[in-house]
Amino acid sequence: MASKKAVWTGRVLSGLAVLFLLFDAGVKVLRHPMAVQGTAELGYPQSVVVVLGIVQLVCLAVYLVPRTAVLGAVLWTGYLGGAVATHVRIGHPLFSHVLFPVYVAALLWVGLWLRDERLRTVLPVRPTT
Repeated sequence: MASKKAVWTGRVLSGLAVLFLLFDAGVKVLRHPMAVQGTAELGYPQSVVVVLGIVQLVCLAVYLVPRTAVLGAVLWTGYLGGAVATHVRIGHPLFSHVLFPVYVAALLWVGLWLRDERLRTVLPVRPTT
């Protein structure tokens, strides 16, 4: 059983990632010029901006439901892996652009691990004896 401090730390880490991803999805769904321009600069047609935002909102909803949170983290890992590949293809800097989606995914997974006992059972930090 995790301590209350660990659970709250997990909630805060998950919350930081969720707030960022909610903002990112929101600007896409609303077709904010910043999102449209950024998507075009990454080599994607402007027509996919809203679709990407909807995909993000679906992944976020799945992540936020405790029963399906692990599936949500898996879906986000796939989505963010595509973002890494996109930044590599463009030739963006490693630590500020290419790895940024990895940082977000790490927040999602560590936050979930700290607040979900089932996940800690499946992925223990220490081997059980």
